[in-house]
Amino acid sequence: MNKIPSINLEDFLSGDKIRKQKFVDEIGHAYETIGFVALKGHFLDDQLVDSLYTEIKNFFDLPVETKQQYEIPGIGGQRGYVSFGKESAKGKKEGDLKEFWHFGQYVEDNPILEAKYPDNVRVNELPNFNEVGKTVYKMLEKTAKYVLRSLAIHLGLEETYFDQYIKNGNSILRPIHYPPIQEEPKGAVRAAAHGDINLITLLMGAQGKGLQVQNHDGEWIDAIAAPDELMINVGDMLSRHSNNRLKSTIHRVVNPPKELWGTSRYSIPFFMHPIADMKLNVLDNCIDENNPKQFEDITAGEFLTERLRELGLIK
Repeated sequence: MNKIPSINLEDFLSGDKIRKQKFVDEIGHAYETIGFVALKGHFLDDQLVDSLYTEIKNFFDLPVETKQQYEIPGIGGQRGYVSFGKESAKGKKEGDLKEFWHFGQYVEDNPILEAKYPDNVRVNELPNFNEVGKTVYKMLEKTAKYVLRSLAIHLGLEETYFDQYIKNGNSILRPIHYPPIQEEPKGAVRAAAHGDINLITLLMGAQGKGLQVQNHDGEWIDAIAAPDELMINVGDMLSRHSNNRLKSTIHRVVNPPKELWGTSRYSIPFFMHPIADMKLNVLDNCIDENNPKQFEDITAGEFLTERLRELGLIK
């Protein structure tokens, strides 16, 4: 496959059994082959998207010393600001050419989880920043819920199988700023080749060139969404839960051509994580004599901690 398939969530939500099954078949096939889809019919409207881009550009334009006040020590970058070059891909020593912000879960009806998760960080200089971020978080979480429902059907599970695990899950909304490149990078790219940790990732801001996906032949293909599309991919948690039936595909964000070095790039992924005690054990119906169990039993929390250590975000 050398092109990212485009599908429409409205088919799944239509109430028409044929359209719903068509969506399930399309997303299932895409995730078993390339691991990415471009999704129309999600719950973000244009005005909300514009508001978020305005707020995050205003934040990243703040003086460095102001932004650094929002960098919270001791929480592995889970909330607030993470400064330029702090994160690197697994196995790569150069820091990625990016700075970013983290909005986390807004816990409902669960004081125990609320106490476990770090608090979201308020930006005093921007009165609308946090409310806009929260609204986008909720709309992407809602979109992700229906994507996972379609995948549950595809995997032969009860449709709402994932609902109990994603309610109050440890999901993250990450607005990223890739600043203009000032000089020839020494081995660093905007985001080095990696797979995502989580169940699925919903990406805003894949409308221009930069994001590339590695297909099964090892070729890098451009992943470019239409203006009304989110790019959505499988993460490692879902891949191991499905015994690699659904593919967590390696992807990267490459540096632009030299004539575009003076421009910033913004992208906004939503990393859908389950609650920490979800068992990622391989599903029984994804094991057979041709596909023996490939992964050890582990919980989502244990897996996340392991990966954050590999990324250098926690010690």
